[in-house]
Amino acid sequence: MKLEPLGDTAVVATLGAGIDPGTLASVRSYSQALVAAGLKGVTDVVPAYATVTVFYDASRFAESPGGAYGEVCAMMEALAGRASSAAGGPEARLVEIPVCYGGEFGPDLPALAQHCGLPADEAAALHAGAEYLVHAIGFTPGFAYLGGLPERLRMPRRPTPRSHVPAGSLAIGGSQTGVYPVASPGGWQIIGRTPMALFRPTQDPAAVLRIGDRVRFRAITPAEAESWR
Repeated sequence: MKLEPLGDTAVVATLGAGIDPGTLASVRSYSQALVAAGLKGVTDVVPAYATVTVFYDASRFAESPGGAYGEVCAMMEALAGRASSAAGGPEARLVEIPVCYGGEFGPDLPALAQHCGLPADEAAALHAGAEYLVHAIGFTPGFAYLGGLPERLRMPRRPTPRSHVPAGSLAIGGSQTGVYPVASPGGWQIIGRTPMALFRPTQDPAAVLRIGDRVRFRAITPAEAESWR
């Protein structure tokens, strides 16, 4: 584990590299151990990909001989062994998300099909046939970065981002896929849309997906999507 400062009030613990399910299991285990420990002065614990970032209130360490950064690092190192012996926390949930592929809902599906050399319906079926893993949450509230995209479907982002991407849009960006939970600008390739609300600000938790979740997409018709309204 490598510890590095992030500004004056955070420490980043690096546990591996890249988009890797084994590394993500370690990240989940370690972040859960940090949260459960209720460490002095810690205000937030943020897991993502191969890192866990710990934010802290520096004023809580005014009397510490080693300063806030040194004491937080010491507390994090003390928990590293406990986390490494855990089994990665509770079993990951499986979340199914219904999606209308192509047409008005997926304007970039034809470009994806041409890119990977498949008919559009086969490209959509290949995407829906895979199982994905949430590696990080960010960009907009509830936006989940999903690993597990079949290699044949990997496609660069659009050269020019769209100024408006509708909420629920399913898209591909490089080796990842994800759903825009809220309307926003975006540069990923849009291949479908879900009627399922993935960010609900009036509920707790507001975001449907969380790090470590397994995700599957189920193809539905526009008529089925309408029934969700």
